Amino acid sequence: MGFFAHSTISRMAAVGAAAVLMAALAACGGSADAGSGPVVVRLVDPGNYGPLAYAKKHNSFDGPLAKLNAKVEWGGTYASFTATTDAIHSGAVNFAEGAFSPALGYLATSDDIKIVAVKDVVTDPRAGAGDGLIVPPDSPIRTVADLRGKRVAVNKAGRGEYLLLLALKQAGIPADQVQRVYLQQDQAASAFTTGQVDAWVAIVRAFPQAVAKGARVVSRGRDLPSDDLNMFVARTDLLARNPDVVRTLIQVLSELDEQEKAEPEKFQNVFATQGPAAATGLQLENNIATGRYDNVLRLPQPGDEARLDGVSAVFVENKVLPASADPKKAFYDWGDRK
Repeated sequence: MGFFAHSTISRMAAVGAAAVLMAALAACGGSADAGSGPVVVRLVDPGNYGPLAYAKKHNSFDGPLAKLNAKVEWGGTYASFTATTDAIHSGAVNFAEGAFSPALGYLATSDDIKIVAVKDVVTDPRAGAGDGLIVPPDSPIRTVADLRGKRVAVNKAGRGEYLLLLALKQAGIPADQVQRVYLQQDQAASAFTTGQVDAWVAIVRAFPQAVAKGARVVSRGRDLPSDDLNMFVARTDLLARNPDVVRTLIQVLSELDEQEKAEPEKFQNVFATQGPAAATGLQLENNIATGRYDNVLRLPQPGDEARLDGVSAVFVENKVLPASADPKKAFYDWGDRK
């Protein structure tokens, strides 16, 4: 028997063996394709307030996702998007909330996420505390100009560093005259409390918590010419499995945002009304104000690309990132799903 004839028979035997394996897997409910099972959305633990916490308690995603053969799994707790990046990169988290700034930091070294939804900046003065530069109540620092020669805690290539760079530029202070200390929010809170840093750009939940404990605000993020938008990203492998799963998540969260604006009290202390996780006093008031005046999650629009470029330019100018990100690659193209 010639070589080609022998090779043909071998290939036919291999194909036949593969067919038998597929049939056996199908018979026992398995699959040779790991992607044929339910689509699993892996989310961070949302804590005790907000739309994601409400969704977790009330199983808001379960019904809509079941129609798409998908489900959610809730994972660990992270202080910010930058603290979540390792989990996102490993796939332990595949749908996450953050802002343009830390997403750019992530995209500088990896291309396995896409920005899939955004939320406009809240400018209403009645809204919650937001983010900002804070100092201890007895600090001699009164203005951004007083930061010369000081140590300021920020999350690297994230919202904290972005807001500090904006504040310094607005005040006419060269960025290299202020020492940026790169810490995650939980580390920064400890360094701030123990006096290891002179100031801290606290973000997300850390800012209102610190203010409620007596920290003095020097500069607020919402008073700066910021292009940074809140957003959600999804891993590309999740989008490849079924983009409608991600679209459904966004739709549910948009509806919950609308509900929170109308009845923000329902979205507070979702799991615990007492104890360290429960918000009280100024913290609770801040949460309610944030929920009432927050904007609703939406799909990206063309103008969002310019906003992303604006954030990227600040990072590149200050050598935080080596080059600008391509917005066409950073955003997921929803096409006619919009």
